[in-house]
Amino acid sequence: MLNSRTLFKSDLEFALIGGTILGGGGGGSMDLGRASGEIALEYGNLELVDINSMDDATIIITASAVGAPAAPNKYVRPKDYVRCVQLLEESTGLKVGGIITNENGGAATINGWIQSAVLGIPLIDAPCNGRAHPTGTMGSMGLNDVEGYCSSQAFSGGNPMLGNKLEGIVKGELGKAARLVRESAVHAGGLVAVARNPVEASYIKKNAAVGGITHAIETGKEFNEGLKISPMEAIRKVSEFLGGEIVVDGEVKEFDLVTTGGFDVGKVVVLDMEMTFWNEYMTLEFKGNRLYTFPDLIMTFNKKTGMPVTTAEISKGDEIVVMATKKENLKLGAGMYDEKLLREVEPIINKEIINHIK
Repeated sequence: MLNSRTLFKSDLEFALIGGTILGGGGGGSMDLGRASGEIALEYGNLELVDINSMDDATIIITASAVGAPAAPNKYVRPKDYVRCVQLLEESTGLKVGGIITNENGGAATINGWIQSAVLGIPLIDAPCNGRAHPTGTMGSMGLNDVEGYCSSQAFSGGNPMLGNKLEGIVKGELGKAARLVRESAVHAGGLVAVARNPVEASYIKKNAAVGGITHAIETGKEFNEGLKISPMEAIRKVSEFLGGEIVVDGEVKEFDLVTTGGFDVGKVVVLDMEMTFWNEYMTLEFKGNRLYTFPDLIMTFNKKTGMPVTTAEISKGDEIVVMATKKENLKLGAGMYDEKLLREVEPIINKEIINHIK
């Protein structure tokens, strides 16, 4: 018998806040996540299932959205998420027995909720990663290193009124398949829904961030308790819960963002603190001295409201608070321990990564 808990509207709100915080600057917007979550909850009862109660041979797939959060023409509808699962089952002949999200984030934590509600597929509490990450391979739980594994990735998205609607299926080496899907997101206007990487539950149990959705909900609860007192207390309370610290607060005096290759890349400067990002925050430095390095969690908050703010939502002149915590305090999937994948960050942001995580 599956061990599960029913998700309610309150859980959605906590998951949105906690997921955004654990997104570390990426993982999509809360508005998109809320829209998806409300549709799922209105459709019917939604259960969050413990992966350890599932049969090892059950086929699990990953739900995600791929693209640049700041892309102006991004367009994904609820039926795109459902269509991806259908495409994946049709092309592989597999019967999907469970669905997980690729990561935490304002939208990402809610990945899979609609598909679960509409298609009756169990929603599993074991994201590929308990924080957000930029590349699909980072969210593949080490499958890129499994000899002979053939990745199947279905995608759908784009505004048909702009001639951007695309859907399809890609099969092949995991990294190359992921890059093709991201290129499709570019041509679709910046974002596509994705269902990918069928794998047995036994693999998920060993390589995913087990309990990562519950962790997002608990993080959101802590934030909400603090917010009853004040915005700064909300940030302080969630920082304490995650074993982190408030690093700095002040005005954003520099902000650079370029959307390229389906990613948002840039930097944020507050006082003498500089943060670089590749969708998610990658580094935090004080006068050139490295304090935190991805997959450490670096996150920004609106100082006035206390609400978490992603890299796609920041502007020069904003008053923000920066919180950070070390990777040991997070629930991370296997992809966050792969130096090959982490090395890919370095040429994007022109900063060393590997030498700061060993």
